[in-house]
Amino acid sequence: MPEPRGSLVDRHVGFVHALRAAGLPVSVAEGLDAANAMRVIELADRESLRAAYAATLVKKPAYRPGFDVLFDLWFPASTTGLAGAVRPQGGMNPETADLKELRAYLAGLLTDSTDQEMREFAQAMVERFGRQEAAGPGRQSWFSYSVLRALSPETLMAGILREVLQGRERGGLAEKTVRQQVNTGIRRFEEAVATDVRRRIAEESGIERIARSAVRPPLDQIDFLRITKADLARLRREVYPLARRLAARLTIKHRKGRRGRLDFRRTMRASLQSGGVPLTTHFKPPRPHKPELVVLCDTSDSVSSFAHFTLLLTYALREQFTKVRAFGFVDTVDEITRFFLPGSDVVEAMTRLANEADMVRFGRTNYGHSLERFAERYADALGPKTSLLILGDARSNYQPPALDVLKSLVSRTRSAYWLNPEPRQQWDTGDSVASEYGTVVPMYECRNVAQLTAFIETLA
Repeated sequence: MPEPRGSLVDRHVGFVHALRAAGLPVSVAEGLDAANAMRVIELADRESLRAAYAATLVKKPAYRPGFDVLFDLWFPASTTGLAGAVRPQGGMNPETADLKELRAYLAGLLTDSTDQEMREFAQAMVERFGRQEAAGPGRQSWFSYSVLRALSPETLMAGILREVLQGRERGGLAEKTVRQQVNTGIRRFEEAVATDVRRRIAEESGIERIARSAVRPPLDQIDFLRITKADLARLRREVYPLARRLAARLTIKHRKGRRGRLDFRRTMRASLQSGGVPLTTHFKPPRPHKPELVVLCDTSDSVSSFAHFTLLLTYALREQFTKVRAFGFVDTVDEITRFFLPGSDVVEAMTRLANEADMVRFGRTNYGHSLERFAERYADALGPKTSLLILGDARSNYQPPALDVLKSLVSRTRSAYWLNPEPRQQWDTGDSVASEYGTVVPMYECRNVAQLTAFIETLA
């Protein structure tokens, strides 16, 4: 796609394209809705333009941070020519003031400032401190860290508290309020600096180039195999609703597949209308129950991030099912339910699991041997009320897959599903035996929360 030109139409098309490239779902109709919205707002009012785009294109709160980053790139508040002309404020010229004056001015902004004041000061500070020489003659680049290192906004807290409280008792509500206000101001300043740095780099290198690296995918689009510890902490909020929905779906599927016991009294009463011949049989409604769940999870290094997420899901599922038993394997299998007791910390549980669980013989993933050991030691975990959930990439280092063993295990259960974190196009490449296992257990691509949600919806 070509670099955007000056027209609003070009920037609109480029912006929508960038949103899609960043993982935000924007349909053609929604793009047209946004274009139509621009006909009824004041285009010169940048925040009205932002609000119109957000109202028509942003479906979830989790998508908003990425949207704002891209909006600031495609519709910047200023250009470098304008940004360099920040007017002196409060008798202070940001281009010539010494560092002490700049820090004092920033301290005032942290407690009381408009967005425009914060943005203009951040632009001036990027102009003064953010420029760094880059490789190649006459080339330069821009960095946030050099601005923040020069001004050190986090070190202003003590002076601000001393000035605002002016001898009042420390530790009370007033101090808590000021601390919260200053911390919010620091985040605003850091975001304003980062925004201006991205804008300047985009002007030099192209908007699309910086857009590709500036925005992480939305939380529900992050690949399980590339997930970070910080992402896992954020995903905890997403897991519990998914666990409830999964339990509900499996329960509904169970109820659809069975009838209750024969209602003898109603059947005999109805037979009186046909001379005592029970032409119509009546059944009691099935007793509601929570299904049982067995999770068999590949914990090898190749899928370690996926294993972290699935065990987090297992932890949440324990509250939704009558019985949940979890098993981990690399080239042998061990029950790991004991590590996820109610109230335990998930990160601590994962650390204990890695140190104490007996899941490794030689360290190379072996699905076949793990299935055989599971059948020998834990076959009694499966029964007619059990749903089996297998989580792994089906890569077994060219070892026998033990399909007959898997068939025998699945025959004991009420239902079985396999979630594979690899893209479907990589199945059956190299040592993958995904299709062979897929003939025994329905296999679903599950690389992120969005696909996990879609899998749960298919259980209806």
